[in-house]
Amino acid sequence: MFEKLKAGLNGLVGKITTTELNAEQLHPILSEFKLSLVENDVAFPVAERICNEMEKRLDGVEVKRLQDRRELVKKNLQEVLMEILSSNEQIDLIKRVELKKKQGEALVIVFVGINGTGKTTTIAKMTKFFMKRGFSVVLACSDTYRAGSIEQLEEHARRLKVRMIKHKYGADPAAVAFDAIKHAEAHGVDVVLVDTAGRIQTNKNLMNELVKIKRVVNPDLTLLVVDALTGNDAAAQAEEFNASVSLDGTILTKVDADVKGGSALSVTHITGKPILFIGIGQAYDDLRSFTPEEFTQMILK
Repeated sequence: MFEKLKAGLNGLVGKITTTELNAEQLHPILSEFKLSLVENDVAFPVAERICNEMEKRLDGVEVKRLQDRRELVKKNLQEVLMEILSSNEQIDLIKRVELKKKQGEALVIVFVGINGTGKTTTIAKMTKFFMKRGFSVVLACSDTYRAGSIEQLEEHARRLKVRMIKHKYGADPAAVAFDAIKHAEAHGVDVVLVDTAGRIQTNKNLMNELVKIKRVVNPDLTLLVVDALTGNDAAAQAEEFNASVSLDGTILTKVDADVKGGSALSVTHITGKPILFIGIGQAYDDLRSFTPEEFTQMILK
């Protein structure tokens, strides 16, 4: 994972280590590094912030030993990346479910994103995540447009042995979600996961429909599912969805196939919301909790 981003970051550390730590020497190296970041799917404003911050931190610093200088550069780069990846808001899903249970209610999560990101598969993985921790789950198929969407989610529900609430194709997506919540309330189900139709983020009519779903069901969380392989478009998707429906967090899919890795940096910076999970395969257990510390350590190895 993220081989190209790793190479770019470690290349920067190597180049800065062998030069004088002053703005005149650092500037051309960081300008080149900025282009490398953009080529690795880091949004331009994020790449610019990383390079400006590194120049500010290292300019005029005096270090005698080469190894000490390398560690200094690496430490500062890690701190800058951590600042970008860290959100002010932390989401503990288990605590949230337990709190809602005490209130006699279900935790409701709506999943949004464009077609092809792996949203439905991610919902199945999230179902397994909650079930492994002893919580009951009901699925809502509020994707009532895409051919085969109901059958796809229904198959996941069958395999996972959970209930799925559905209407006919063309039905009101908000009504399906509403019925799923009522079902959860009536049967003491802990978690409601709502699948929505994939949509291009620039389609205002479809985005307005998402707004309606949120207004009707008032979910506890709205999570954006983003395909890490979409590159810089991941940042554009995050920006548009956040502006329209106010995101609470992100899940990055297909990370196991992503050699670039910049999407994670871009999405967090643009939305200001945390990445909760990364998808690393097709199996139900192929969902890994995302932590900024682990991510930065991995890409700076």
